Amino acid sequence: MKLAVIDINGKETGREVELPKSVFGIEPNDHAIYLDVKQHLANKRQGTHAAKERADIVGSTRKIKKQKGTGTARAGSIKSPIFKGGGRVFGPRPRDYHFKLNKKVKRLARLSALSQKMNNKEILVIEDLNFESPKTKEFKQVLNNLELTNKKSTFVLAELNKNVYLSSRNLEKSKVLTFSELNTYRILNSNKLVISESALAGLESNFTK
Repeated sequence: MKLAVIDINGKETGREVELPKSVFGIEPNDHAIYLDVKQHLANKRQGTHAAKERADIVGSTRKIKKQKGTGTARAGSIKSPIFKGGGRVFGPRPRDYHFKLNKKVKRLARLSALSQKMNNKEILVIEDLNFESPKTKEFKQVLNNLELTNKKSTFVLAELNKNVYLSSRNLEKSKVLTFSELNTYRILNSNKLVISESALAGLESNFTK
């Protein structure tokens, strides 16, 4: 499978690149994608939620009324959940949401996500980006040339380019990262995946080894 290489002006350069079928042409495994995205989102959770239960409430332990003769139910503590200011029943406790996922499943998920993007024609191959200085205006012009101004986009580079990264940092819908940082969630959460020409070899070696 081949894709035309475009420049930062959105014009075809006349060259084509061969995309490896081992990365962009497999049969997508939806369950592997689900597990990898689930783990990614779970691992981002802080898990610091907490609520005070009956034993955590600071208050009087005095019996608030006599046991019998009131015509109402028995009540022994102001900290009971049925009273205002009392403890919460089975409230949330701090916990760790992290869970383990096998490397082979994660690799299969990434390959499946890339193949899905390829099937949906949501991948662009661009010439290597190189800004002389960090300028958001220049990066916005590149987005405009590629018709990605109002779309979520992820630019995949072969190695970290500080000027390109700083130029895109203020743009909420655009993300710049290296091929080694690419994950299933980031692939699926982009309307367009823009891969630099030099990053293709790195993707193949990183995701198929």
